[in-house]
Amino acid sequence: MIWFKKYELEMLNGMRNANMAGHLGIEFLEIGDDYLKARMPVDERTKQAFGILHGGASCVLSETLGSVAAWMCIDPTQYRAVGIEINANHIRPANDGFVTGICKPVQVGRSIHVWNTEIFKDDGKMSCASRLTCAIKKIES
Repeated sequence: MIWFKKYELEMLNGMRNANMAGHLGIEFLEIGDDYLKARMPVDERTKQAFGILHGGASCVLSETLGSVAAWMCIDPTQYRAVGIEINANHIRPANDGFVTGICKPVQVGRSIHVWNTEIFKDDGKMSCASRLTCAIKKIES
């Protein structure tokens, strides 16, 4: 297990309520030994004008997963994880239902983390591949 301590889904889902993740309906689904999974609805909150999932919404799902996963790997009383770079390849459109992101580490270092998130449509086909880099910063008192 790569996590700093044991986390529960209820706690992660409670953290999303007063921020972008809650606004877009992102729900954490699973905490694995080395991955984090969440889903997001494809609806009026996340679609662009032409009726398909907005690329920015995919980036929000990826950054939510990667930032939370990075945070789960550090001592949250001493450090915070902040996204410093994100990229996304939008492979195929999603029109409805949900998209599900699975986030896994590429590198979990002392000061830099890199996380890959693959986002899938309900039919199992990949919609987006994204990579997030997080800086690990000491919390200033």
